[in-house]
Amino acid sequence: MVFSIISRLVNGIKGGITASLKGVADISSSIVKATKDVTINTLKEFGEFSKEALDVPASLVKGALLGVGEVGASVIKAMQGVVRGVVEGLLEKGVDQEVAVKGAVSQSLHSAKELGIDIGETAVESVTGAVNGVKQIGGDTVKATKTAVITALKTAKDIGKDVFDTVVESLESGVDGAKEIIAAFKEE
Repeated sequence: MVFSIISRLVNGIKGGITASLKGVADISSSIVKATKDVTINTLKEFGEFSKEALDVPASLVKGALLGVGEVGASVIKAMQGVVRGVVEGLLEKGVDQEVAVKGAVSQSLHSAKELGIDIGETAVESVTGAVNGVKQIGGDTVKATKTAVITALKTAKDIGKDVFDTVVESLESGVDGAKEIIAAFKEE
């Protein structure tokens, strides 16, 4: 049953994003609003179940990225906006900040691997998107940065050693405060 719900969730947001972005000249500037709106509408449909499950933010990101790809836009260019829109929508609907950030960032890296796009750049874009989404809603950006960076590191480590090294290098050079978080993570 849970798989069926998650599958419907992915397909629903994919369809919503595709419909929202078809015919739009500047997808980059439209992606945050489109993703946020589709996230909020999807959460209304799925109710309380969606506020607890880590799979929900991940499914929203995956569906949105599939929708972006379907309209022929660059997934890597849309990554930050997708993650930001998903996080904003989730937080606005009362989903826990940590759940929203972890799910969105983790799925963005898995999607990058599946789609064959630069995982280092994806890590920077998804961490930045998650923090900007939290900031827009008035959440704790320091905590969001730490959660996003650590999630990116753990996900990269699960994917592979080379990916981990690439993500570390990208985050250190592309995200303010990441060096300290990474150093503390490596000491654990």
